[in-house]
Order: sequence, then C-alpha cells, then structure tokens
Amino acid sequence: MSLLSLALPALQVYFIGLRVVLHQLLRRLRRWGCPSKAVFPLQNGNVAIVTGGAKGIGYHTVKHLARLGMHVIIAGNKESEGQETVMKIKEETLNAKVEFLYCDLASMKSIHQFVEAFKAKNCPLHILINNAAVMLVPERKTEDGFEEHFAVNYMGHFLLTNLLLETLKQSGTHSHNARIVTVSSATHFVGELHLDDLQSSCLYSPHRAYAQSKLALVLFTYRLQHLLTAEGSHVTVNVVDPGVVNTDLYQNVCWAAKVVKWMTGWLLLKTAEEGASTSIYAAVSPELEGVGGCYLYNEQRTKSVDVSYDEQLQKRLWTESCKLVGIPNTAP
Repeated sequence: MSLLSLALPALQVYFIGLRVVLHQLLRRLRRWGCPSKAVFPLQNGNVAIVTGGAKGIGYHTVKHLARLGMHVIIAGNKESEGQETVMKIKEETLNAKVEFLYCDLASMKSIHQFVEAFKAKNCPLHILINNAAVMLVPERKTEDGFEEHFAVNYMGHFLLTNLLLETLKQSGTHSHNARIVTVSSATHFVGELHLDDLQSSCLYSPHRAYAQSKLALVLFTYRLQHLLTAEGSHVTVNVVDPGVVNTDLYQNVCWAAKVVKWMTGWLLLKTAEEGASTSIYAAVSPELEGVGGCYLYNEQRTKSVDVSYDEQLQKRLWTESCKLVGIPNTAP
C-alpha cells in the first residue's frame, strides 16, 4: 500500500504531462508556418514585479514587459544571476528601468524585507506576476519549518501578494485595473489538498507535494478575486498554465523522463518564450481589462479542475494560510 501511495502521484503527474505535450505537438503541427505574435499596447509608466524573473519563463516575461516600456523589478534569490539578467535585458530592450531586488520566497523574513525595500521606492505597482517555483525537490524544510514546494510555490506568493495588495489597490483605477498573475500548472488537475497535512509530512512524495502547491495557487486565485470583487477594488487576479516548457525545472525528474526530454524536447516542449506568452497575455492584454478569476491556457480562458471551484475549500485554505504566514484574516 505504501509503495502504491508513493508511485501513484508520480504516475499521475507524468500522465498529465504526457497529455499536455501531445496536445502541444498537435497544436504546433496545426500552426506550422503560421507564427502568431500578439501585439500589446505600450505600458510606459507602469510598474511590474516578476518573481523568478532571472531565467526561464520569468526571464522572457520580464523582457517582453520591458520592451513594452514597463518599469520591471525582478524578485529573485540569486543576486549575481539577477544582476546579469538585468544588464542583458537592458541591452536587448534599451529600457533602463529594469532592476533586481533580492527575495527568497522560502523565507517569510526575506519576503517582508523585499516588500519594505519596494515600498521605500514610493512607486505604484500595476502588475504582480507570481512566477517562481521549485519542482520535484527532495523532502526538505524551509527556515520557517515548511515543506519546500508548499512554502515557495504557494505560501511565499500568498504572503507576498497580501503584503503588496494595498499598493496594487492604490495603483488600479476604474479604467485601468492593477493585475495579479499567478503561474500554476496542469499538474493541479491531479493535486489533492490535505488541509490537515499541508506540509506533506505523511509519506512524502515530491510529485504529490508539487501538484498540491499548484492546486493551492488556483484556489487562492479564485478566493482572492472573490474578495477583491466584494470590496469593489480595481485589482484583478488570474491564474495561468504555461504548458510543459523546456526549462531547468526538470532537473529532478526521473532518468527516463530526462532522456525523453533530451531527445524530443525540441519538438514536444514549448520554449521558455512560448511558455511566457500566457503570463504576458494575462498581464497586459486589453481583452482582460477588468476580468479576473480566470484559468488561462494558451492565451484562452478554460476550466480548471472541479474541486478548485469549491468555495468552502477556498475559504478554509485562505484562513489556514493566514495563520501560517502570520497575517490577519480580514475576509468577511
């Protein structure tokens, strides 16, 4: 039974990944020779924060927003890598308003320090993209004692978003809402949320922990949009699925998956630039002005897993999350 319990989450994650890559292949074949480049309005004067913006999907998200004239702040936990990325993007986009601020999402202390440093700039915030993630890491705890997938992928972004929420509300207007974009994954379809064991302490599986963190992000998005709508705030929040993307997040997958990725990644997997397209769409597309609470895939609204629409589960996760990160639950 224990072996099955360990193997099942891995099989579910790889099965959902296979379905996605086959869908991506069919889509690529249908669109062969017909590349589409969406054109978005300039964002001069707007400010964005992108977590994990130094590489992969985050890097291409930052670069595109910088090309639109936006002031972009990369939030990351590797100073030298972040500064190198800033220099590279400045050279490529000719936008001098790109900078790096240290933020370790595995540390609540670091998140508070990041928010203090950002607020000291006395600038508005129009876009927050919760992009950073870890995937299939071995069992380990953060300095706050939390399981790493849940801490970095979900709780770090939960705390960061709440600490920046007032600034976002002040920056949004009736005609130009501030936007929060959260990056989830198709693995949320096989995720199970165990409110009595959010730290995955019982029979740890990295696949189960990863899928749970991505499901939590979808539930968080829907609950936050409900609260923002109820109070009439000019802030929207949507969740995006980038697809299966060729980045270094896959360093912890099994050897067989690594071999398949190495042999067929160029055909089956999206490039990091392609993976960033839905995040960019959610952040700046005029079609989504004033629209929140959506699950977006390939720049289209689609349906997330059924349990993610359970409002009682959304509320319970929100309440528990407030307790864990030590902030008041002001929701009615």
